[in-house]
Amino acid sequence: MSRVTVGKWGKNLAIRVPFEIATASGLSEGEEVDIETKDGDLVIHRPVAHARADAQKAAEELLRRRGGPTLGGLSIRELIDEGRR
Repeated sequence: MSRVTVGKWGKNLAIRVPFEIATASGLSEGEEVDIETKDGDLVIHRPVAHARADAQKAAEELLRRRGGPTLGGLSIRELIDEGRR
């Protein structure tokens, strides 16, 4: 856990995210996050990270079922490979 000081940034308050916390969470400059309060605490969510994790789980499930459904004659594997180009 890191302790930081709340500062002023224009008319808003700001918190600087320590490098080790940013690195551990994969947070990068310019990334948008959602912030809310819960029971008086601040909670920061990374919506892109959650969507990416959900997409990865869905892709893994499709790969487990490979050999099954196809789209327009292409297999799921071919579509995934095409998306990587």
